[in-house]
Amino acid sequence: MAEFFKVAKVSEIPPGKKKLVEVDFVPVALFNVDGEFYAIEDICTHDGGPLAQGELDGEEIECPRHGARFSVITGEPLCMPAVEPVDCYEVKIEGDDILVNID
Repeated sequence: MAEFFKVAKVSEIPPGKKKLVEVDFVPVALFNVDGEFYAIEDICTHDGGPLAQGELDGEEIECPRHGARFSVITGEPLCMPAVEPVDCYEVKIEGDDILVNID
């Protein structure tokens, strides 16, 4: 059975914003894209850059190190230099709580 961890409040992350959280010692970037929440591992697959420090444009996050972009919905790389996807995690909303499962 999936284990979800409470990581933030819905009210903390307005649409178009992001937040870095930690789930069971894993850095996770949380995103609000038009009211839907997404979670990916906060490590760029190209150079290990901190994705949550990058610019969020719609559903794309840009790594601040070398400009690689990823879909926060699918984790897929959208441009070079990244070619490997980032891990995506299941998100669940309960009331005002955001829960994430990293399994």
